[in-house]
Amino acid sequence: MSATPAATIAHGPIEVSWLGGSEFEAYRPGAAPIRIDGNAQSAPSPFDVLLAAIATCAATDLVAILEKQRTPAKALHIAVAARRVDATPRRLASANLHFAITAPGATQAKAARAVELSVTKYCSVRSSLIADAPVSWTIALES
Repeated sequence: MSATPAATIAHGPIEVSWLGGSEFEAYRPGAAPIRIDGNAQSAPSPFDVLLAAIATCAATDLVAILEKQRTPAKALHIAVAARRVDATPRRLASANLHFAITAPGATQAKAARAVELSVTKYCSVRSSLIADAPVSWTIALES
Protein backbone atom coordinates (compact mmCIF):
# COMPACT_ATOMS: atom_id res chain seq x y z
CA MET A 1 0.00 0.00 0.00
CA SER A 2 1.52 3.34 -1.01
CA ALA A 3 0.93 6.69 0.65
CA THR A 4 -1.20 9.20 -1.16
CA PRO A 5 0.76 12.37 -1.91
CA ALA A 6 -0.49 15.52 -0.21
CA ALA A 7 -2.58 17.82 -2.35
CA THR A 8 -0.88 21.05 -3.35
CA ILE A 9 -2.31 24.52 -3.55
CA ALA A 10 -0.95 27.47 -5.49
CA HIS A 11 0.81 30.26 -3.63
CA GLY A 12 1.93 33.64 -4.77
CA PRO A 13 2.92 35.26 -6.85
CA ILE A 14 5.79 36.83 -4.98
CA GLU A 15 7.79 39.19 -7.11
CA VAL A 16 11.33 40.44 -6.65
CA SER A 17 12.74 43.57 -8.27
CA TRP A 18 16.42 44.37 -8.39
CA LEU A 19 17.20 47.87 -7.11
CA GLY A 20 20.92 47.84 -7.91
CA GLY A 21 24.00 46.45 -6.26
CA SER A 22 22.87 43.67 -3.96
CA GLU A 23 19.55 45.30 -3.03
CA PHE A 24 16.11 44.01 -3.95
CA GLU A 25 12.46 44.54 -3.12
CA ALA A 26 10.22 41.54 -2.62
CA TYR A 27 6.46 41.92 -2.65
CA ARG A 28 3.11 40.40 -3.28
CA PRO A 29 1.36 42.53 -5.93
CA GLY A 30 -0.77 45.13 -4.19
CA ALA A 31 1.06 44.80 -0.86
CA ALA A 32 3.91 46.74 0.70
CA PRO A 33 7.39 45.62 -0.37
CA ILE A 34 10.20 44.48 1.87
CA ARG A 35 13.75 45.50 1.08
CA ILE A 36 16.38 42.76 1.09
CA ASP A 37 20.13 43.38 0.87
CA GLY A 38 22.34 40.47 -0.16
CA ASN A 39 25.17 42.06 1.85
CA ALA A 40 23.01 42.87 4.92
CA GLN A 41 24.21 46.48 4.91
CA SER A 42 21.02 48.51 4.39
CA ALA A 43 18.37 45.86 5.03
CA PRO A 44 18.01 42.25 6.17
CA SER A 45 19.83 39.66 4.06
CA PRO A 46 18.00 36.81 2.33
CA PHE A 47 19.10 34.52 5.19
CA ASP A 48 17.80 37.06 7.74
CA VAL A 49 14.45 37.04 5.93
CA LEU A 50 14.36 33.23 6.13
CA LEU A 51 14.86 33.41 9.90
CA ALA A 52 12.21 36.13 10.17
CA ALA A 53 9.86 33.94 8.13
CA ILE A 54 10.32 31.03 10.55
CA ALA A 55 9.64 33.32 13.53
CA THR A 56 6.63 35.10 12.08
CA CYS A 57 5.13 31.85 10.79
CA ALA A 58 5.32 30.33 14.27
CA ALA A 59 4.16 33.59 15.89
CA THR A 60 1.03 33.79 13.74
CA ASP A 61 -0.12 30.38 14.94
CA LEU A 62 1.05 31.01 18.51
CA VAL A 63 -1.14 34.11 18.80
CA ALA A 64 -4.13 32.13 17.51
CA ILE A 65 -3.48 29.22 19.90
CA LEU A 66 -3.14 31.53 22.91
CA GLU A 67 -6.43 33.17 21.93
CA LYS A 68 -8.11 29.73 21.80
CA GLN A 69 -6.66 28.98 25.25
CA ARG A 70 -8.42 32.15 26.46
CA THR A 71 -5.06 33.66 27.40
CA PRO A 72 -4.58 36.12 24.53
CA ALA A 73 -1.13 37.58 23.99
CA LYS A 74 -0.65 41.18 25.02
CA ALA A 75 2.94 41.25 23.72
CA LEU A 76 5.19 38.86 21.85
CA HIS A 77 8.85 39.15 20.90
CA ILE A 78 10.91 36.45 19.22
CA ALA A 79 14.70 36.48 18.99
CA VAL A 80 16.13 34.04 16.47
CA ALA A 81 19.67 32.69 16.65
CA ALA A 82 20.93 30.39 13.93
CA ARG A 83 23.92 28.39 12.82
CA ARG A 84 24.94 27.94 9.22
CA VAL A 85 27.08 25.24 7.70
CA ASP A 86 30.60 26.43 6.88
CA ALA A 87 30.67 25.07 3.31
CA THR A 88 28.93 26.54 0.28
CA PRO A 89 25.98 26.72 0.12
CA ARG A 90 25.98 28.10 3.66
CA ARG A 91 22.54 26.69 4.43
CA LEU A 92 20.75 26.70 7.74
CA ALA A 93 22.20 24.13 10.15
CA SER A 94 19.96 24.91 13.12
CA ALA A 95 17.87 27.68 14.61
CA ASN A 96 16.68 28.59 18.08
CA LEU A 97 13.67 30.79 18.65
CA HIS A 98 13.39 32.54 22.01
CA PHE A 99 9.79 33.54 22.67
CA ALA A 100 9.11 36.33 25.18
CA ILE A 101 5.36 36.09 25.71
CA THR A 102 3.10 38.34 27.73
CA ALA A 103 -0.24 36.54 28.05
CA PRO A 104 -2.11 37.20 31.31
CA GLY A 105 -3.45 33.99 32.81
CA ALA A 106 -1.20 31.73 30.75
CA THR A 107 0.76 29.06 32.59
CA GLN A 108 4.24 27.94 31.62
CA ALA A 109 2.83 24.55 30.59
CA LYS A 110 0.14 26.06 28.33
CA ALA A 111 2.57 28.53 26.79
CA ALA A 112 5.07 25.73 26.17
CA ARG A 113 2.41 23.58 24.50
CA ALA A 114 1.24 26.50 22.37
CA VAL A 115 4.80 27.18 21.19
CA GLU A 116 5.44 23.50 20.53
CA LEU A 117 2.32 23.23 18.38
CA SER A 118 3.02 26.46 16.53
CA VAL A 119 6.60 25.45 15.67
CA THR A 120 6.32 21.71 15.08
CA LYS A 121 2.80 21.24 13.74
CA TYR A 122 1.53 24.44 12.14
CA CYS A 123 4.57 26.41 10.89
CA SER A 124 4.76 25.68 7.17
CA VAL A 125 8.05 27.55 6.82
CA ARG A 126 9.84 25.33 9.37
CA SER A 127 8.23 22.25 7.84
CA SER A 128 9.52 23.30 4.42
CA LEU A 129 13.13 23.28 5.58
CA ILE A 130 15.29 20.24 5.08
CA ALA A 131 15.01 17.66 7.82
CA ASP A 132 18.60 17.97 9.03
CA ALA A 133 18.18 21.64 10.05
CA PRO A 134 16.49 21.32 13.43
CA VAL A 135 14.59 24.27 14.83
CA SER A 136 14.35 24.54 18.62
CA TRP A 137 12.95 27.15 20.97
CA THR A 138 12.95 28.64 24.43
CA ILE A 139 10.22 30.60 26.19
CA ALA A 140 10.09 33.43 28.69
CA LEU A 141 6.56 33.98 29.94
CA GLU A 142 6.32 37.58 31.12
CA SER A 143 3.63 39.30 33.12
